[in-house]
Amino acid sequence: MSDEHPEEGYTGEATLVFETEEVPVQVDLRGFFQPIDGRYHWYGRITENAQVTALVEAGARSAVLRTPEGEATGTLTDPDPWGRYRVGGISTPPFTPA
Repeated sequence: MSDEHPEEGYTGEATLVFETEEVPVQVDLRGFFQPIDGRYHWYGRITENAQVTALVEAGARSAVLRTPEGEATGTLTDPDPWGRYRVGGISTPPFTPA
């Protein structure tokens, strides 16, 4: 079985920057370049965080995700059964691609 999209990523500390609030989080991020649309797709999970849950439940769905390697605007989706939010974007990722 071949891997059609070799993935790159980042795992560790990050900051989610909502309009007026910065929330320290732990993330596990991955991404790959999609040759069909010519853009980089990145995504991952944010470890369960009560402050992130409160902000998303209040309507926040977009935030800047900062890591020590970079930053990018991402969209948050509904939580999984363990309270982790998925985040993703199509742009330069918030980590250094290999």
